Amino acid sequence: MFKRVVALLLAGGLILSATACSMDNSGTDNTTAVSKEAKSQADTTVDNKDTTEVEKKVLKVAFSQTDSVGGFKNAETESIRESVTSEGWELLFTDAQASTEKQVSDIEDLISQKPDYLVIAPREAEGLATSLQSAKKAGIPVILVDRLANGEPGVDYVTCLRSDCVWEGKAAAEWLVEKLEGKGNIVILEGTPGATSGIDRREGFLDVISQYPEIKVLASQTANFMRAEAQSVFENILQAYGDEITAVYADNDDMTMGAVQAAKAAGYVPGDDIIFLGVDGTREAVEAIQSGEIGCIVECSARFGPGVVDAIKRLENGETLPTEIQSDDIVFTLDNIEEALERSY
Repeated sequence: MFKRVVALLLAGGLILSATACSMDNSGTDNTTAVSKEAKSQADTTVDNKDTTEVEKKVLKVAFSQTDSVGGFKNAETESIRESVTSEGWELLFTDAQASTEKQVSDIEDLISQKPDYLVIAPREAEGLATSLQSAKKAGIPVILVDRLANGEPGVDYVTCLRSDCVWEGKAAAEWLVEKLEGKGNIVILEGTPGATSGIDRREGFLDVISQYPEIKVLASQTANFMRAEAQSVFENILQAYGDEITAVYADNDDMTMGAVQAAKAAGYVPGDDIIFLGVDGTREAVEAIQSGEIGCIVECSARFGPGVVDAIKRLENGETLPTEIQSDDIVFTLDNIEEALERSY
């Protein structure tokens, strides 16, 4: 019994001693202060974790491409793919195979996968109105590249990354006028009907050409931006006009190269018998400047990837973007061939 009482007294003394150790000189209990500090540190840890998670947010970016035919479109796709995936973001990709109907269907499918952003390279201005409305209804910001689609800028789509295609047409025409010394017979190979890039280029081109009455347009026909189609179309034009043709202007490099092939097959020497020029800046076409088959190419950069990523980051930061962001393009000729080769794709 005595031993039990002693044990109880000793236990009580230890409790009192521990309590005393938790008191500072002022008699304040430090337990609460320590708990607050620990809680503050825990909150800071949670806040830092949340911030890190935001910084490492994995976005889902959908890209609807027009087609995968030709150097420009392939370079455009690769640029966007590389830029988006290098950020650690997920990329959803569809190829409309040069069909507006398929592009509409592709976009609806992409929207159903609930991406954070939708990037569209429109095949033509008309035909995507319902797609833009579907994206807006789903709350998905749309970024256009290369070509416009009918809709209200800043409302139906956030912005469009593109070249100044009217300037491209004017620059091509100004080079040709100087080369022809203001007179000659030309053929125009048009891009896809309804595509704003081709429409704008021809507007700029014809605006300059119309000022020179001794320059005559013998034929202007669509080849849908396609090389094989351009080759076939120009074969028929050659049969109709033959030696009357002084020069050929095409809305893109692939059509220019198709026309060059048709001319060579018909026994003409490109660059000597017929002058060729176009728009884009593909490696093959720039090398044709070097070999003398093509006289001039007005650059239209296909490297939209970095611009798309920059636009998305700015939107994520709450910034308001301009409704159009233009590329800085130049004219490629033999005079600046080294720079042209460096900038080609």
